[in-house]
Amino acid sequence: MNQDPIVLNQAAILKTRARALAQEPKKAAQAGTFLEIIEFCLASETYGIEAVFVREIHPLKDLTPLPGVPAFVLGITNVRGKILSVVDLKKFVNLPDKGLGELNKMIIIRNSRMEFGILADAVLGARSVSLDTIEPLPATVTGIGADYVKGVTGEHVIILDAQGILDDERIIVNEVVA
Repeated sequence: MNQDPIVLNQAAILKTRARALAQEPKKAAQAGTFLEIIEFCLASETYGIEAVFVREIHPLKDLTPLPGVPAFVLGITNVRGKILSVVDLKKFVNLPDKGLGELNKMIIIRNSRMEFGILADAVLGARSVSLDTIEPLPATVTGIGADYVKGVTGEHVIILDAQGILDDERIIVNEVVA
């Protein structure tokens, strides 16, 4: 018997699909191989910060400037009855300053020791990044900013080291005014 070549091709395709569907699903990526980040913009660059350190994202309003603090401390704000410092990472790590706009957001980060808000020009959202795709910074990148970077993804998202920022003594203002 001569069978139609189209019917034979369809049967082969269906057989291949059936075999693929019958196989056990591959194990999902192991926990810990992905990093959950909050993506945001600072000075026309895209940054990510580990979501585990982010308490919330809040609009920046009612900012009260403080005299006698370093330039990177924009001031303080009240978030649901809690007074928080607001830090401008652009000034802290010497990035170009775009100025404050009406749509600025504050990303509140914390650990067991400290909690404060960091200014973001825009918050892009949350996503998972595979740890395999994070490359270390090139050796040519130096300065204070390099101390706070875990690496860069293939999409050029700079992953910040939230723990390093929160633990850095340089971010603590302990001025005594006479």
